[in-house]
This record gives sequence, C-alpha cells and structure tokens, in this order.
Amino acid sequence: MDMSETSRPVVDEVDLMLANARLRDELEPYRDESVESHSLHRMPLQTENEYLASMLAWERAPALAIANWFDPPMQLPAPETVSDAALPRLLQNTVERLYGEKVVLKFTDHLSDRELYKIIYRDILPSCEKKLDIPGKFLEWRCVEDNETWLRYYASPVERRRFQEEHDIDLPPSQQPELKRNLPGN
Repeated sequence: MDMSETSRPVVDEVDLMLANARLRDELEPYRDESVESHSLHRMPLQTENEYLASMLAWERAPALAIANWFDPPMQLPAPETVSDAALPRLLQNTVERLYGEKVVLKFTDHLSDRELYKIIYRDILPSCEKKLDIPGKFLEWRCVEDNETWLRYYASPVERRRFQEEHDIDLPPSQQPELKRNLPGN
C-alpha cells in the first residue's frame, strides 16, 4: 500500500451528495432563482456545497448595526470632541477593532484622519449589515462617496477607460492620494 494514497483525505462522493441534499433542504424556505441557478450545475459538488453553505449562512445571519457586532457594542466619542493629538491612536484602534470583526476599509488614502473617523462614526457603525461568520469572508467598506474621487485616486487605467466609454464624460486627472495608509486587510 502506498503511504501517499492513505495520507490524503478522500472526499466521498456520497457524503458530498448527502451534504448537498441537506443544504438544499435547509435552503428551501429561502428558495428563489439563485438556488436553482444553472451555473450551480456546472460547479464541482464540493464547490456547490460551499456556495450553498454560504447562501444559508447569509439567509440566517442577523442584520445588525455594525456597532452591535461588538460585545459590548462599539461606542466612539463624537468626532468634534476628539483632539487632534488623540485622533491617530483612536482611529488606528478603531480600524483594528473593525478588522477583528471582519470589516475592511478600502479607498481611504484621500481622506484625512478626521474625515475617515467621521465616516466610521457617521456611516459605518450605524449601518445595518448581515454579520456572517464565514472563514476568510470580510465586509468591504469603500470609503468613496462619488465616482469622481474613485476615478481620480483609485480607478485603474482600464477602469477609467471603461467608465469614460460607458458614460461619455471627461474624466478627472488621475492622481496619487496624499496619504498612504497601511490598514489591515489591504
């Protein structure tokens, strides 16, 4: 007997089929066209089961204000009450705590520390989102409120060209943001 063959875990096709049937049964109350998608039938059974499990997790996940994803809920001081000296440490701590609850901040380099803190305080923490506990999956929060900022600082040349072709507009000049944050998850 070859040891390499016995040391590899063998995924039993019958087990995959049973898991698939169980997942489909559990998804029945939430059934819509996404469960019966034709693309599911082109997936390997293992991949389909992972997809169905993530759908089930989504359906069952509670929708909570992001502040309530924490125990106790995250409460931050109002932006106008935070001194310039205290802001960088508070912001870094807040960003790390958000990352610990699987929230990744994207497109932040055009913002000052105070502007980013205000977005977290005003927009992110009160936002009601599904809290999923799926390994490797994060909620990505894009801190860009308009197309012009995204086009100016973050869009690739290909994305800029596509946007211009689709919308037939003049684009803002491409620029590098003044800041270069090293945030977790980026």
